[in-house]
Amino acid sequence: MPLVRWSIVVPVKTLIRAKTRLAAAAGPHRADLAVAVARDTVAAALRCRLVARVVVVTADPLPTRRLAALGAHVVTDPDRGLNTALRTGAEEAIRLAPGDAVGALQADLPALRPAELETVLGAAPEFDQAFVPDAAEVGTTFYGVRPGVPFRPGFGGESRARHLSRGAKELTPPEIASVRRDVDTIEDLREALALGVGPATAEVAARILGGTLR
Repeated sequence: MPLVRWSIVVPVKTLIRAKTRLAAAAGPHRADLAVAVARDTVAAALRCRLVARVVVVTADPLPTRRLAALGAHVVTDPDRGLNTALRTGAEEAIRLAPGDAVGALQADLPALRPAELETVLGAAPEFDQAFVPDAAEVGTTFYGVRPGVPFRPGFGGESRARHLSRGAKELTPPEIASVRRDVDTIEDLREALALGVGPATAEVAARILGGTLR
């Protein structure tokens, strides 16, 4: 199969809504953590060999500035839910590069490794649509489609079961732990730290966890 290039869509919530489940543990650092995690996720995706561009969808000016500075293409979130945001980003990605595959990647993958994302993106074009479940095997961290295939993400809640029911192929090779490790709780953050997070997340996590990063 010829090399397939990808447009990756990353949705970033407004900071007032971001990481609410981490509010008690993160305290005044919650918004900083949300931005840092998104920065490390986008930076890692941009370093992946198969990623041609990252399209960020957000309505918040701070992530807009920080992620655009990394090289992301930012579009405005219409604020009608996560999957609408992803479809908005996908429409822009197809406008920019109609011949590329389109994938959705959650913004809370601070341990993301470009080589592990490349493993996913290299396998996904074997199927019309494919996805990666989160570490808990309940949600989804990545969903993607071949060029020309309708982009129909089903994120939110028990999205693993939803994507399976829609005929998407589940991708779970053993070497993609960083693609599956999203961060919703302080325990998730500790597990991401154990995998090795990006510098922005590491700096904020040090403020939250002090000398007990593990």
